[in-house]
Amino acid sequence: MDEQERFDKGMEVRRAVLGDAHVDRTRKNINEHNEEFQNLITRYAWGEIWTRPGLPRHTRSLITIAMMVALNRSEELKLHLRAAANNGVSRDEIKEVLLQSAIYCGVPAANSAFHLAEEVFNAMDADAK
Repeated sequence: MDEQERFDKGMEVRRAVLGDAHVDRTRKNINEHNEEFQNLITRYAWGEIWTRPGLPRHTRSLITIAMMVALNRSEELKLHLRAAANNGVSRDEIKEVLLQSAIYCGVPAANSAFHLAEEVFNAMDADAK
């Protein structure tokens, strides 16, 4: 697969997971300082890793949520909490990941993640109305 094919596959998966609105906002804000980075993550995070057949997207979402808790990356955690629904992840499954994160990442990290998840879920519910 060449770089353009990897980018195209990555963009397809990125849109499926994160949603067109998010990707369109991101693409709209590309400039000379971040264009190479955005292309890199589209090719490699989305086109190389998220397209691999070894794990379903559902599992990749759960793993990503746990890693964002461990790394204390709240903005990315919010993004992937919302995106998980696009991969068929239930709120109960997210709760289980956050509970397990309390043991392996620490109670403060999980506490923060639970608060963030509640904020994201409330916003999603409001958007659905």
